Amino acid sequence: QVQLVESGGGLVQAGGSLRLSCAASGRTVSRYAMGWFRQAPGKEREFVVGIGWSGASIRYGESAKGRFTISRDNTKNTVYLQMNSLKPEDTAVYYCAAVGAAFGLARSSYSDYAYWGQGTQVTVSS
Repeated sequence: QVQLVESGGGLVQAGGSLRLSCAASGRTVSRYAMGWFRQAPGKEREFVVGIGWSGASIRYGESAKGRFTISRDNTKNTVYLQMNSLKPEDTAVYYCAAVGAAFGLARSSYSDYAYWGQGTQVTVSS
């Protein structure tokens, strides 16, 4: 089993920045691709960005391109999401996720991910 715990969410003004963290425990999570999704009220869960097990492979969702950066520190079993130039439409619960198969590249499909955190709220005020 893999346990994922997100942190770093909060309230920020439009144009500001936040850095989310996802601390993983359980299996050797450094071997697994991970990603961030988000879900706004009344909307489906949306892919934000994914990173492969080594960090070399990254895939961005349309909403994240040019503003968000994903990184991972496998020595700390932690994945980060740096969010810049935040907009009110970025308001959502952000979820960290890990795929089930080891040594994979970045993934963008919800169905590729086997483990999920509880989410952290990000609210961007206008």
